[in-house]
Amino acid sequence: MAQTKKKRRRKQRGTQGGRIDTNTRSKPRSRAEAKARARSKRKPVARVDLPPTWRSSITRGLVAAVIFFVLLLLIFKRPVGTSLALGAFMLAFYIPAGYFIDMTLWRRRERTRMRSRGD
Repeated sequence: MAQTKKKRRRKQRGTQGGRIDTNTRSKPRSRAEAKARARSKRKPVARVDLPPTWRSSITRGLVAAVIFFVLLLLIFKRPVGTSLALGAFMLAFYIPAGYFIDMTLWRRRERTRMRSRGD
């Protein structure tokens, strides 16, 4: 005997040519998908809102030390050994100095942000 009730099928979400559209503007299929979309639309955190890291300070210090080294070699015509020694000293100085300056500025921004939220 043939089945009397047809099984319910989901609507096909594709074109007549067989391509499936990945349009995210379409209506969410379920409540869970709607919630997931709403959560994903939250604003990304701005880079200045994140606390500083040692990694970013090391990267900035390396870039500054290399620029300092090249300037000593090319513009000031210093010997390679002297330029390398001064570049290494500047690297050792730039890394902690950059980190603590960034930390101080970040703490100041955090204090002002907390004050503005509290009012």
